[in-house]
Amino acid sequence: MSPAPSANARPCQVVVLISGSGSNLQAIMDHAQTGGYELGAVISNRADAYGLQRAAGAGIATRVLDHKVFTTREAFDAQLMLEIDAFQPDLVVLAGFMRILSSGFVQHYAGRLLNIHPSLLPAYKGTQTHQRVLDAGDSRHGASVHFVTPELDGGPVIRQAVINVQADDNKDTLAQRVAIEEHRIYPEVVTWFAQGRLQLNAGGALLDGQRLPVSGVQSGPHPGQEPGKESGKEYEKEPGQESSQ
Repeated sequence: MSPAPSANARPCQVVVLISGSGSNLQAIMDHAQTGGYELGAVISNRADAYGLQRAAGAGIATRVLDHKVFTTREAFDAQLMLEIDAFQPDLVVLAGFMRILSSGFVQHYAGRLLNIHPSLLPAYKGTQTHQRVLDAGDSRHGASVHFVTPELDGGPVIRQAVINVQADDNKDTLAQRVAIEEHRIYPEVVTWFAQGRLQLNAGGALLDGQRLPVSGVQSGPHPGQEPGKESGKEYEKEPGQESSQ
């Protein structure tokens, strides 16, 4: 396990990668002081990402690296690593970063690269998770925070939040309710990492030295939970922007 920071040590330095509205970014920003971490930079592959405005408004450095000007994924990732490493982060957080990362990038940040996904992994990797849950007739849905590995959405799960699928749910209501849970659990996991409690090794994810189950630390659904009454906070998105999908 990573050692817990001393009272005189600098807070855990975090770089966040985004492509859109940055609602998960906002949740992470809001918990930074109590979580014992600092956001060194927010980097986007899109200049119009609303999350850049959130970061700039909070005095956080921002960078834009347009993937379209690179001829290969590897070339983009190589430059992205240079941009990230200039801030010497302890942790890199993907918060709606809509790029599939090369194995070289993932290996460079092995054990300090997190992602959030709008499903109860390993179910429903990839996109359109809310509609796929409805099409399958599932009774439960949720969000997962996991370490990133070369397998898409396949890294060890650290934390999951579960919600009940209601009879009148559609993909938009599910997306809204899952996003509320995302905003609760993602800062929690970043805090665990900042506190030196979270580690990745060859056997999987460990919290406080104990190996986590396949579902990670799981919570919910809460007894008697009604739609819109999940325990997290909803962060406003820019119109037309999606959540972590």
